[in-house]
Amino acid sequence: MNRFTKALEKLQTKKELPDFGPGDQVRVWYRIMEQNRVRQAPFEGLVIRRRGRGFSETFTVRRVTHGEGVERVFPVHAPVLERVEVLRRGKVHRARLYYVRTKVGKTRIDAAEQAATTKPGESATGVTPVHAEAPLEQGERSVLT
Repeated sequence: MNRFTKALEKLQTKKELPDFGPGDQVRVWYRIMEQNRVRQAPFEGLVIRRRGRGFSETFTVRRVTHGEGVERVFPVHAPVLERVEVLRRGKVHRARLYYVRTKVGKTRIDAAEQAATTKPGESATGVTPVHAEAPLEQGERSVLT
């Protein structure tokens, strides 16, 4: 990397960003250029990924709007990025939360929060699941029939 590139990166690198990572609920304010004016728009959602180092670092934010999932990738040091507000911290043990794409409604929030608290062989509610394959005693009827 030459000196010009290093100097340019040093000028454009942002230092006032908060510490955030996967599992955090954030509101990202970014600039939108419209014909002859500039406005700011928020994008609020769950950080599902943060990748890269230095000037090329990016993060992906996912939100569900009108039942449709929308993901947007933001460069951390881009000039169009105004600020990032951390609304809620997440307790996750994964660097990539792609499994959230398959979750629906509040279960996606519960899945992200409870991934750290559940033990192996235990469900998210903390109770060991009862299997339907248990043999019935003589004269007993199944609830499913």
